[in-house]
Amino acid sequence: METTKILIGYGIYLPVALFLTYYVSKTLFKNGKIFMLDIFKGREEIAEATNKLFETGFYLLNVGFALMILQLNLYENSYQELIEKLSYKIGGFSIYLGIMLFFNLYFFFRGKRKAKEAQIEERIVFKA
Repeated sequence: METTKILIGYGIYLPVALFLTYYVSKTLFKNGKIFMLDIFKGREEIAEATNKLFETGFYLLNVGFALMILQLNLYENSYQELIEKLSYKIGGFSIYLGIMLFFNLYFFFRGKRKAKEAQIEERIVFKA
């Protein structure tokens, strides 16, 4: 009976983890394109390519982590324990995704700041 509950747990956890990864990725990189365009001074081709590379890395890291923590052990063989384990796993993965989201935002804002600093330096050089 425990094997059936574990399979049910996997059947719930995997789609939820993959959907959360997909949703966060689409939201982050759809909006991140604006930052990339600003960082690369409107050069759409390089901004799009860089954004796509970040998105691919995001998927690899997060899907890899979701699969790495997949293991589910049920000792009491009850649905209550299954739900509690799933909530812990999905909640932990959601927190991890949130941290990754802010980590990526940090890089977007850092890139934007560096681009702005470079633009100011260019103005100073051209005025001199």
